[in-house]
Amino acid sequence: MASIASTSSQPKGIAPDRYERVLAVASVILLAVVLTAIGRGHGQWGQVPGLVWFHLLTILVALALTPVMLLRQRGDGWHRWLGWVWSGALFLTALDSFLLHGPGSRFSIIHILSIFTLIQVPIIVLSARRHDLKRHRRSVRGMVTGALLIAGFFTFPFDRMLGHWLFG
Repeated sequence: MASIASTSSQPKGIAPDRYERVLAVASVILLAVVLTAIGRGHGQWGQVPGLVWFHLLTILVALALTPVMLLRQRGDGWHRWLGWVWSGALFLTALDSFLLHGPGSRFSIIHILSIFTLIQVPIIVLSARRHDLKRHRRSVRGMVTGALLIAGFFTFPFDRMLGHWLFG
């Protein structure tokens, strides 16, 4: 008896669900807001230390790759390669955040998310390598929600550079 081949390019278990589509859209919105803030702050670019630019670059890479990783086909070579780039960008963002601090303070509440990221990135990579898709998916969702979107939101208020650039 012949079987009917699946018309879907992904097995049902790893196709993007509604929450992942929301995370992808939120990442695109945050990316657009960050790029807008950077553009509006062009008059002050020369005053920004190189480490801050590096931090922005790593987070922009992660933000740009997030919707791609969440929405495109999973498990193929491109997903793995982009996953390494995404994971590396997040790991570097978390690491360099410990070198960034405001006047009179060493660490902030956001650094808790940096610690979370330094723990979660290896878990994300190892769970993918072990084909533990349930843990991998759960960890990626947590990373995007916490380390990208929540931490990203908190870069705008409270007298922070991107907030000044965006809101004047």
